[in-house]
Amino acid sequence: MKTGTSVVVSRDGPMSALGAFFVYLISGFFLGVGFWVARNKFAVDLVSDPSLTLFLLWSIEFPVVAVVYSFLRKVPEKCSWSKAVGRSILGLISGAFMNALGAIALGAPIGIQYLPKTIHWSFLMSVFTFVPATAVFGASWTDWHRAFASMKPTGNIEYMIVIPAYGAIVGGWFGAWPMPLDWERPWQEWPICVCYGAIGGYIVGTLSLMFLFSKHKNLKVA
Repeated sequence: MKTGTSVVVSRDGPMSALGAFFVYLISGFFLGVGFWVARNKFAVDLVSDPSLTLFLLWSIEFPVVAVVYSFLRKVPEKCSWSKAVGRSILGLISGAFMNALGAIALGAPIGIQYLPKTIHWSFLMSVFTFVPATAVFGASWTDWHRAFASMKPTGNIEYMIVIPAYGAIVGGWFGAWPMPLDWERPWQEWPICVCYGAIGGYIVGTLSLMFLFSKHKNLKVA
């Protein structure tokens, strides 16, 4: 896809730095919209009402991520845009399930009072990690394994998927460190600090990607 600017997108790999910037600008803007709606329309935040805040964040961010990355799908002649959006919905659900299992296995609290928080946190993490890859790769195990397991993404679009996803995961892991400390702060409750860490890691991942666009040999800057 080529527009009147220097943004160039090839679904097989190359994308300009400007194109990646616009993708992240859009997704970042709507993430900010989620926080704005939570604060100004519902008077809540991650500390006062993490369940509602997380629900607003992922429900506002997911449609944007699904729509944008569906335009970047592989083999578009064999997969329509609407089909890519549809499989991103499946990715949202399956990704949330996997994230929830992972969190519980790593020590996330279990109980009725924590269930809504865990569910909505898992959906937000799925938007960061599973949804873009599902929209682009679909069920191609080869692409998933190469990009995530082997850590060998090829092409700019795959870097756009992998680096922020790992950033969110690593950020969430670091964000969990203060939870067991005896500080008795309200933000230490599950999953507040983990959410801040994941969002921070996601942002760092996107900024790192923009740097790599100018440094990595497989990335092309327009």
